[in-house]
Amino acid sequence: MTTALDAGPRTSALDRDTAMRLAATEYDRAIALLSGLEPDDWAKPTCCPGWDVRAMATHVLGMAEMSASFRENLRQVRAAQARDGVFIDELTALQVEERADLTPEAIVARLVEIAPKAARARRRMPWFVRGRRMPGTQRVNGADEAWTLGFLSDVIMTRDPWMHRTDIALATGKPLELTAAHDGVLVDDVVREWLARHGGPVALTLTGPAGGTWGEGPALEFDAVEFCRAIGGRGTAPMSTEVPF
Repeated sequence: MTTALDAGPRTSALDRDTAMRLAATEYDRAIALLSGLEPDDWAKPTCCPGWDVRAMATHVLGMAEMSASFRENLRQVRAAQARDGVFIDELTALQVEERADLTPEAIVARLVEIAPKAARARRRMPWFVRGRRMPGTQRVNGADEAWTLGFLSDVIMTRDPWMHRTDIALATGKPLELTAAHDGVLVDDVVREWLARHGGPVALTLTGPAGGTWGEGPALEFDAVEFCRAIGGRGTAPMSTEVPF
C-alpha cells in the first residue's frame, strides 16, 4: 500500500514566476487590509482560538520576517523546537509572543519594511535548496507526508497570509479584495491539489471573483473563499478532504 511518505516529498505545482508573483501581491494585500483597520478592529476575535486580529497580524509579520532572513528563520525554528508542544503551534505562538509589545502602527510599518525583503529572499532561494526535503513530516488528512522546502516557500508561505487575510476581513467586516488574476490563480492551485488528494470524480464550481469550474462527476458548488476556508480547516471539508494552508 502506497502512503503519502512513499510518494516522495510534495513539490510546488506552480511555475516559479507565478509563485513569486502571488507571494509579492499577497504581502501587498495583507498590508493594505491591515492599513485600513480602525483602532477597535485590532482587538476583535478571529476564528483562531485565543487570537484577536492583532495577534493574527503579528503571526503574519513573524512569518514574513522568518522568510526574509535565513538567520531569523533558524532562530525561530530552534526556539520553537526547544518547546514541548507541536512544532507549528509553538512556532506561531512564539511569533505572537515576541511581538506582543508592538502597536498596530508598528506592526503595519514593520510589515511594509519586511515584505519586499521576504518576497526577494523567497525568489532568490536556489533550485537545489527548494528541492530539499523539509525536516519532519506534516499531518494532512490523517496521514504523515513530506514536503520540499520549495513547497513550503512557494506555496504554503503564500496560502498562509491569504487565509489569514480572509480571517481578518471576516472578523472586522472589512472588504476582502479578490481578483481573478491573483486570488483566482491561488484558488486554482488549491483546487487542483484538492482534486488530486480526493482522487474521485467531481465537478466543482466555485463562485465569486476567484472562482471557476473544474473536473467531471457529481456536481458541487460553493463560494470560492468559503470552499478554501472549509478545506483549510475552518469548516467541514467537502469529501472529507483537506488541503494545507
